[in-house]
Amino acid sequence: MTTDWNEEWKALQKARRNPDDPRFWDQRAKHFRPRETHPYARAFIELAALEPGERVLDMGCGGGTLAIPLARSGHPVVACDFSSAMLDALAEGCSYYQVEHLVEPHLLAWDEDWGRAGIAPRSVDVAFASRSIATADLEAALVKLDRTARRRCCITLVTGASPRVDTTVMAAIGASVTESRDYIYAFNILVGLGRYPEVRYIASPRRDTFDSLEDGIADFARMLEGGNEGRIDELAAYLSAHMVENPHAGKPGEKGRPQGRYTLDHKRIVRWAFIAWETEGNRS
Repeated sequence: MTTDWNEEWKALQKARRNPDDPRFWDQRAKHFRPRETHPYARAFIELAALEPGERVLDMGCGGGTLAIPLARSGHPVVACDFSSAMLDALAEGCSYYQVEHLVEPHLLAWDEDWGRAGIAPRSVDVAFASRSIATADLEAALVKLDRTARRRCCITLVTGASPRVDTTVMAAIGASVTESRDYIYAFNILVGLGRYPEVRYIASPRRDTFDSLEDGIADFARMLEGGNEGRIDELAAYLSAHMVENPHAGKPGEKGRPQGRYTLDHKRIVRWAFIAWETEGNRS
């Protein structure tokens, strides 16, 4: 109980690769076109247990993975993201489903002044941060969510290695992988703030696909960092031995991109910790 978990988090961020910035997500936004509710989003919304008509803050909303199905269910949504291209994708999705009147977009980053951006204390019933906490100061981020919501907050954080890494492949080629277990930091910080966080888990399948061995090597090479960059030959040999025809080739895949001709012969599961707590004003 003497550990300063926010300082531990800050130290972890310094040891990680450079954090993503809006330009990174602007490039990815073209693949975010929510046309159906993803199984992960369905699981998150079910665990969030919203009451009818509740107003929601979706911080780090991306292209609307949660905001659009929430609006379609009648929930007013304050949707915030630091990527203008993501907000453009959100606007396109809202227009497609005719829910523009229920979604209030804001160009906003975690470390900016939320009050100046119009996000007032206790202005929503429930505050979300779904797979979107990207900040050097985790405690400040959690406090902002807590301050904004009248009733409840819900977040998801990864339970092991980065969701961008296939740990099965990395283990097979002898590459080291850092398992940061981000959710432990959030849980302990919330306990230190006097909250009573509850934890559930969402198992989210990932399907990495590619059109050729060369494309697969180029894609998976992004996972080789932290001293593993020299294992390209081992990576190529593994992919060559484990690539199989993808029966869903051409169909919409991750973030709306068409799936490639090949995939791997093992299932990849990313497990997210769903952490929820009642805010200060709602606790008895």
